[in-house]
Amino acid sequence: MRKIQVAPSILSADFGKLSEEIASIEAYADALHIDVMDGHFVPNLSFGYPVAKWIKSDLPKEVHLMVYHPENYYDVFAKMNPEIILIQVEAVPHLHRQIQKIKELGIKAGVVLNPATPLSSIEYVLEDLDRVLIMSVNPGFGGQKFISGVLQKIKKLREIAPDLDIEVDGGINEETAALCKEAGANIFVAGSYIFGSENRANAIASLKGE
Repeated sequence: MRKIQVAPSILSADFGKLSEEIASIEAYADALHIDVMDGHFVPNLSFGYPVAKWIKSDLPKEVHLMVYHPENYYDVFAKMNPEIILIQVEAVPHLHRQIQKIKELGIKAGVVLNPATPLSSIEYVLEDLDRVLIMSVNPGFGGQKFISGVLQKIKKLREIAPDLDIEVDGGINEETAALCKEAGANIFVAGSYIFGSENRANAIASLKGE
């Protein structure tokens, strides 16, 4: 069984005291999830490298590019030494090429599927992937309700890729994390559930089932 991991999304942190926010979860989390939005692929706009470069942490960093033309961002975000860069399947016409471009930088490559995007869209690149992130809300905003239909997608992906890291993002709390874990997911992204909690250590432990 793959290790259960939690990657808090800093999008839900207080950017006025970002260093303190990260310090509050650093001892308990497994990675930091960094959402980059361009205001085009998703309706919202988050932050780019000028802000992201100030994120100081010894935790592995995962960069989720919710953008069109993600290839314009690889070299820039590679300066952060992320463990993995995740790109949206829906945003690129030549998926295999994009995966190889990320790997040429010595960075792990993952893809992200929106709730309505079928697994068939990644069927022929699965062997090249280090991770698949399944969105359980429509991306762009925090605090949305979990879409339960993705559980079957997680289960099917685990059946065809027993050794793959499967990550889930959107509406994750203790209850939905347990459902996703049962379906086969092993990495959980949570923002408001963690940063909105009075006891962030307990919130992260609850997602791991501890």
